[in-house]
Amino acid sequence: MITAAPQNTLTRDPQSTDVRAMSIATVLFFMWGFLTCLNDILIPHLKGIFDLSYGKALLVQFAFFSSYFIFALPSAKLVEWRGYKQTMVIGLVVMATGALLFLPAATLASFPLFLSALVILAAGITGLQVSANPYVTNLGPQATSASRLNLAQAFNSLGTTVAPFIGGALILGAAAAVPDNVKSLSGAMLQDYRAQQASTVRLPYLVIALLLLALATGIGLIKLPTTDFTRDFRPGELKSSAKGSIWSNPYLLMGALGIFVYVGAEVSIGSFLINYLGLPQIMSYPEQTAAHFVAFYWGGAMIGRFIGSYVLRFVSTGKALAAAAFIACALVALTMMSTGHIAMVSVLLVGFFNSIMFPSIFSLGLAGLGELTSKGSSLMVAAIVGGALIPLAEGFLADRVGVQHAFILPAICYVYIAIFGIVSSRRKDIDLDPARAT
Repeated sequence: MITAAPQNTLTRDPQSTDVRAMSIATVLFFMWGFLTCLNDILIPHLKGIFDLSYGKALLVQFAFFSSYFIFALPSAKLVEWRGYKQTMVIGLVVMATGALLFLPAATLASFPLFLSALVILAAGITGLQVSANPYVTNLGPQATSASRLNLAQAFNSLGTTVAPFIGGALILGAAAAVPDNVKSLSGAMLQDYRAQQASTVRLPYLVIALLLLALATGIGLIKLPTTDFTRDFRPGELKSSAKGSIWSNPYLLMGALGIFVYVGAEVSIGSFLINYLGLPQIMSYPEQTAAHFVAFYWGGAMIGRFIGSYVLRFVSTGKALAAAAFIACALVALTMMSTGHIAMVSVLLVGFFNSIMFPSIFSLGLAGLGELTSKGSSLMVAAIVGGALIPLAEGFLADRVGVQHAFILPAICYVYIAIFGIVSSRRKDIDLDPARAT
């Protein structure tokens, strides 16, 4: 049941969800999904500008997702100090700072400065992740937390679906054609060429920065019915079935590894899609055309999460997770063994089955932690560093065996996620059956 809380009334009804609080959360999920997916557009763009190998181009994802590992624990401390709402506001301001740093990076045509901007941008997103994910899971009955998080993540996927169209048009579409003599350029001429090509990122990221600052201001000023909830209600106020350290909870540790391999697999596939669809044996698409198909990959995740938010009210989260992971693994295997439209459609369909994985793994890992939820959340968010390490490994592997065969890494990741889903579905220490919760 979803009810709106009375104005100025503190409510923590475990059987209901505040509509306004969920609405605010979904806007945040949309924004960081949009910005995360823009990396898939930046990778081929910067690869061409700076003449990078796949391995070096994937430093974009390495810089971005390493920030999760570095700033997850400080973000958890910030939640304990300032609460959920103020952590969200601070995260948005930090994100805007990172977006603004893209302007001098483009002007100077500096790849290290682009990477630095991505680190700062992701630091802000980390603050949102650490605060918004557990916030949503604790807005109602625990057994249906995966359903709520899937709904919020659906709007995250809406951002990732829109981003390739906008980024492809504004960044790739606005880039000048590569001259035939570019490799013969040197010194100031080469730097001028790079600055000209890089200039296409300025306007998009300036607009993004302004939107982030406006959103931060709005959230800071809006008096939510649960303002006190976002400041004072922390996971420590819940009754706990967990005792001691987070390191003694096997389901949390398995869930953290699940987040690590899931984000690594999802980001690896998304990062290579434009180059993959441009391969002669696949579709030979130019970059801007391929960018449109990236939206189908992320759009599948969006559709799947809207469906999942309903289905997971009635179906065991662990069993649904295992089934989705097995199918995703099979699709990756199919794209590795095929060519043309079959290879393209199978890899794009992986996005649909990715849909429920992150919120399901996250909610299963946090289930029953009680006062350890904040620390558990920071560990889970730190595990997003898989999006830095696995794509980088796949990049170096692609330089040696090709992009298509390098997809073996995501396939292995999905096998582990399926195992985690099966193990979680047999859990006895806490009731996670949504049928009994309703």
